[in-house]
Amino acid sequence: MTLPDNFIFSQGSLQDFVDCRRRFQLRYLLRVAWPAVETEPALENERFMQQGALFHRLVHQHLLGVPIKALDRQVQDEDLGRWWQNYLGPEGPHSSLFSGLEDGGRFAEVSLAAPLAGCRLMAKYDLIIVSRHGRALILDWKTSRKRPRRPWLAARLQTRLYPYLLARAGAHLNQGRPLLPEALEMVYWFADYPNRPERFPYSQQAYQEDERYIQGLIETVQRLGEQDFPLTSDEKRCAFCIYRSLCARGVRAGALDEALLTGEAGDDFPPDLNFEQIAEIEF
Repeated sequence: MTLPDNFIFSQGSLQDFVDCRRRFQLRYLLRVAWPAVETEPALENERFMQQGALFHRLVHQHLLGVPIKALDRQVQDEDLGRWWQNYLGPEGPHSSLFSGLEDGGRFAEVSLAAPLAGCRLMAKYDLIIVSRHGRALILDWKTSRKRPRRPWLAARLQTRLYPYLLARAGAHLNQGRPLLPEALEMVYWFADYPNRPERFPYSQQAYQEDERYIQGLIETVQRLGEQDFPLTSDEKRCAFCIYRSLCARGVRAGALDEALLTGEAGDDFPPDLNFEQIAEIEF
């Protein structure tokens, strides 16, 4: 079984492969569309995801310089209003995270790509701040109602891929100078927990370990045959997977509250990308 032409690995596809090889096969190799909802109640989950997407858009517009009063008029939901006020308030990232970081450049909704193991690796960032001295802060906005635990976040592919790819392909954000791994930090800012961000400093050792790990995942995918994509042994994940009935792992979707607690209902939205405009380094 081969990857589709021009397949791009992202934190989402890599996480799917780690969580359940069968889900990766169905979604990315066979491209199976299966009519099932991920969580119940479906309308509440849809509203929650829409508000999360709107929050990301508000923050992006704010970082581009759109006046706050104009953005306030877009807030028509209680959850969105709370997140927006937390973002703008004294515990928001501008006060708690940006303070003390000499601003050499802010890059919102930027995408980076680089080759690895003969494939293309891609990540889309909510915000990257690069200081004049080469320090870089990766900020990711999370609207999860339940704050994930640090070990769960540390194990996510996003936490490993984002700083790795910035060190690998982000020199053009630093006036052409490479960004050293030890000068990078990954920060999750939670809109419902504004005073409790989770910070992950990076290092050269972590960079090397992440490269080996991610390369190993890609090479594993490349050499697997059609029968080498078993279902996950953790059946709790199946409750929130659209393929659960196809895999005979149940019909009813998992409850939204439980998904939020376990982290299965995240706020990672499919990036709307023009791949010709992604900054990348050459093969």
